[in-house]
Amino acid sequence: MPTRKRKLGRGVALVGAGMSKFGAFKDKNSRELMVEAYQELQKNVDKGLNPKDIQALYEGNGSSDLFENQIHTAPIMASWLGLVPIAATRVEDACASGGVALRQGVIAIASGLYDVVLVTGVEKMADLPTDKVTDILAAASDVVYEAPAGFTFPGLYAAMATAYMAKYGATPEDFMRVGIKNHSNGALNPKAQFGSISDLMKSRVARAKEKGQPVPTWKDEMDFMRDPAANPVVAWPMRLFDCSPISDGAACALLVAEDIARNFTDEPIHIIGSGQASDHALHERASLSSVYAAQLAGREAYEMAGVKPADIRIAEVHDCFTIAEVMATEDLGFFAPGKGAACASEGYTKRDGPKPINTSGGLKSKGHPVGASGVGQVVEVWSQMRKKAGPRQVPVDVPLALTHNVGATGGTCAVHIFERR
Repeated sequence: MPTRKRKLGRGVALVGAGMSKFGAFKDKNSRELMVEAYQELQKNVDKGLNPKDIQALYEGNGSSDLFENQIHTAPIMASWLGLVPIAATRVEDACASGGVALRQGVIAIASGLYDVVLVTGVEKMADLPTDKVTDILAAASDVVYEAPAGFTFPGLYAAMATAYMAKYGATPEDFMRVGIKNHSNGALNPKAQFGSISDLMKSRVARAKEKGQPVPTWKDEMDFMRDPAANPVVAWPMRLFDCSPISDGAACALLVAEDIARNFTDEPIHIIGSGQASDHALHERASLSSVYAAQLAGREAYEMAGVKPADIRIAEVHDCFTIAEVMATEDLGFFAPGKGAACASEGYTKRDGPKPINTSGGLKSKGHPVGASGVGQVVEVWSQMRKKAGPRQVPVDVPLALTHNVGATGGTCAVHIFERR
């Protein structure tokens, strides 16, 4: 029986977005980070927002129960934002929690159930030691088969990277160039956790001089990235700067029915495509060099939007590890299978390249507070499409953009397509 082409029951528009700074904040809890993001969103709604107009809240959150010993967080966030008694729902799909929360908001408005929805994402990770965070994140893998074998997420993505290298001839240097590019973008983002590799090199040189230690003599950023002392192997071929950081942060997006969007702004951004798919745990998959759920979610979003990969001007994709960005650009149809690494190395995905990817700095540089990451991608798309991204603004017009948010090793993927008319 043929499947019916999916479409939205009515139009959905993005009319405001905001985020906290991403980083490690010992003096802030997740509620305070959420308030920070929401207050910025309120400032970014051009014609103002009456909180009483918001009818529901969807919160992406990966693991507040393990990171903060707090469950039932959605109504707590609603309380702190002054939104009680609206419906408040927590969405958990590992690192894709924010993207799936966005999809739930889209569905809620498209169905006619609500007219105004606040989509949020938040995670507070950095208060715990690294080994504990690693264990918590590993709970998103298959704890029956993968975790007992010793796999953590760096190891799982390293397996994907080695499979990709073996199949297509990519090198660790290809992945390093993805990291350098994203850190360069992050250096232009005031909300990003980390800046450029070049700035990091300068700070390490200054620190060595201050302590009277031998001064490093790296020739350039690639020389730094190849240095095992500066950029140690975490799980070969993934080195430290191939991995996204442990982060705290929150982000918000305001969705409304298309027919009332002009009540909030004269420049709404329309969500015209939404796709979501799932897949088996990594050890059960036929291929380790691509993410099938991303291919399916992308295909669904493209079909709903009536556009093709070539039509997308910029994209924020899930780069929890540099190999993840490479695979995403292929899974989404931007580049042919096996060409993503080479295209990244050749500059195609730079901010001024033919297909800018992760202009925000991506998870790699901007930070990866798990539940907030997917909504944080929306904030960047909102900024770029409205030409309010400051020094990281891409040099061309952006009528179409895409976000791609992956859970774990690709067990979940949510893809959304945005249009400025």
